[in-house]
Amino acid sequence: MSGPLALCCLLLSALSLRLTSGYLTVSIEPLPPVVIGDTVTLKCNFHTDGNLREIVWFRVTEGGSAKQKIFTYDAMYNTSYSHMEDKHRREDLVYQSSVRLPEVQMEDDGLYECHVGIYDRSSRDKVILSSGSIVLTVIVPPKSISVVAANSPAPFSRYEAQNFTLVCIVTGAKPAPMVYFKRDGELIDVVPSAQTPASEEDQSKVPGQEKSRGRSQVRPRGSQALTSRDLDDTKLQKSLLEQEGKLARLGQDGPEGPQQGQEQVSESDSEPTTEVIPETVVSREFPRWVQSSDPLYYFQHQQQASGDGTMEVRAMLTWSLNPQLDNEALFSCEVNHPALSMPMQAEVTLTAPRGPKLSMSPSKAKVGDTVRITVQGFQLGPSASEVFPEPIYTWTKVGGPLLDGREEHNGRELILERVPAELNGSMFRCTAQNPLGSTDTHTRLIVFDNPRLKKGKEHFNAIDSGATHLWFPFTSMLLLLSFTCKLT
Repeated sequence: MSGPLALCCLLLSALSLRLTSGYLTVSIEPLPPVVIGDTVTLKCNFHTDGNLREIVWFRVTEGGSAKQKIFTYDAMYNTSYSHMEDKHRREDLVYQSSVRLPEVQMEDDGLYECHVGIYDRSSRDKVILSSGSIVLTVIVPPKSISVVAANSPAPFSRYEAQNFTLVCIVTGAKPAPMVYFKRDGELIDVVPSAQTPASEEDQSKVPGQEKSRGRSQVRPRGSQALTSRDLDDTKLQKSLLEQEGKLARLGQDGPEGPQQGQEQVSESDSEPTTEVIPETVVSREFPRWVQSSDPLYYFQHQQQASGDGTMEVRAMLTWSLNPQLDNEALFSCEVNHPALSMPMQAEVTLTAPRGPKLSMSPSKAKVGDTVRITVQGFQLGPSASEVFPEPIYTWTKVGGPLLDGREEHNGRELILERVPAELNGSMFRCTAQNPLGSTDTHTRLIVFDNPRLKKGKEHFNAIDSGATHLWFPFTSMLLLLSFTCKLT
């Protein structure tokens, strides 16, 4: 009987302690992650049968080493609780204290504590304290998303296969978003890269996606698309190269060729000042190795913390490029994030350069002018808005070096400073290439006489002739004077 009696005594003593000292329990309602800029209300609930003394809210900062008081309620100066002074009533009361945080920012993220104190029923000099805590998580949607080509710009390779990598860059998100790629609207089943840690491999999985089997779900254009593009341009290139040789000799077959060309141009102002030759060489001679129409897509995911507490994510998709199938393919990078109501995306269309459009400034170049020849754009298909990746531009002069002596110039614009009359009729070739293909186009430079330089030259000749005419009488006078001196 000693055991049950002891238990009964313990319960009675605890009950008597509760009746004399009162009780207090504190809890804070849980909160889901809050999107930056939203308004949030923290709610602290507490149960007690005693008289409330105070409520204090704290924001915990500096990793828990400091607390910032954000709200205080003192019952001693609030008469609304005077009805609770009846010590003979035993009533359990439920209280709620709420703190409203409008337009939460990144600095509001962290731990919050609610501290409650009640008077001890046995003595008002004693206070019973209890507290609860909650972590407020502020999430930030991505600020920007973009898709770029790694190692760009890069040349076109006719003789060996090359890997191609798309990089999706997502910045300003908290936490790190989930990134995945699509091709022509279809989700790509990727193979995690060997360098990707196991924690990052989970990022490559999209909810509802089956386990990767190492093959793409996407079936790019089939073999029917190859028939119109497996053309042999050997004869076309040969004839065009012969045409280039003829153009290089333009105005040089005779000693009076360039002068006659200038006279003909100056006689008729209606003649075009530049001659843009249509696209001359399009590289359709694709590599001869066997390429799979169902390549493996390798996925790699990297993330790095920024100074403002957000994350920068780089997702990389790598595969063996097939210019025959990948040209004009639409690739999109999509992002899922808890702060977004719908996926965020950026897309690019892989496009080979075709039909460069050149412009020349000034339109009527004169001797001594600075001439700029610029690539203004390309002929694009219905699904492309620009050539992607960015092409490499190479300029050469047909039949010789450039004006400054270089064999070639790289860049979107070719600048010819103080063009001489000898450049009249010269042909300039612009080659544009990216990993999907290469194309050439030509333009011919027509150089007009410069009337200002011509007048200046005539004026100089007139002065020189006048000085010559004055020199002979002056010389005769000197000789006569010398002869007279000798006679005297």
